Amino acid sequence: MGETNPRSQPPTSPQQLLRRAATALLDPAGRDLAASVQWWELPGQGSEPWPVAVVGEGPPVLALHGFDSSHLEYRRLAPRLAREHQLFIPDLHGFGFCPRPLNGRYGPEAVLDHLALVLEAVLQRSGAERVGVIGASMGGSVAVELARRHPERIERLLLLAPAGLTGRPMPVPPLLDRLGASFLGLPAIRRGLCRSAFAQPDRDVGPAELEIASLHLACPNWAGALAAFARSGGFAGCGEPLPPQPIQVLWGRDDRILRPPQKRAAQALLGERITELECCGHLPHIDQPDTVARIWHG
Repeated sequence: MGETNPRSQPPTSPQQLLRRAATALLDPAGRDLAASVQWWELPGQGSEPWPVAVVGEGPPVLALHGFDSSHLEYRRLAPRLAREHQLFIPDLHGFGFCPRPLNGRYGPEAVLDHLALVLEAVLQRSGAERVGVIGASMGGSVAVELARRHPERIERLLLLAPAGLTGRPMPVPPLLDRLGASFLGLPAIRRGLCRSAFAQPDRDVGPAELEIASLHLACPNWAGALAAFARSGGFAGCGEPLPPQPIQVLWGRDDRILRPPQKRAAQALLGERITELECCGHLPHIDQPDTVARIWHG
């Protein structure tokens, strides 16, 4: 299944995809996380429900995935955090298994508007006053901006190989945005990107990982939403000023996604908040979930 192109199949509803994933994914941790998804009605976010994986009990933690990914990115970290926390993992607006209406808004403001409603619902459901937030890759920039906008609701941040904290937005011109989305949908490109994210791809990347990396491409309007997000310029330059909450940062020494200039700029911004992990790529929560859980638990 990892070598097929989901976009060559008829569009399938997000709910159908995740129901199937909960029993059929090759990765058992992925099956468990898919089975934990709840479908939330959110005011002002259309008539379709929104997916949020919910696992564990205890103080709430909101976990945010990266670009063109889904909640399944947290399949290895979730059971480790669930021993002491209730973990809420939404698919970001326009990504994962979210609804993607043809006339929808796709860009940073839509992502943050959606998350503000998710955050409010998390606090209501958990009965807590504040929540911890973990953000991976682009989700790190989303976490920082969310914390800046809602300082009274967010207690602390853990950023995993954060992308987009420095630099400036670079909108992709029309036509090129669609070409870019089509390019990202090619099986060989998905396979190459997935391998690039792991520290030891020959050992760790197989059909199970490739399947999860591409499953959400079968959602209706995946390419259209991704192209619209690219036209918006995405998340960039979100780090300054840093929000007031305590921030910890983990990234891998073998990260091939964050280029050296990006890492140097982030290092200048984040300084001693950064811990570099040996034998780790762009996905500390997949390469080293035990280490990430230990650092979060303190």
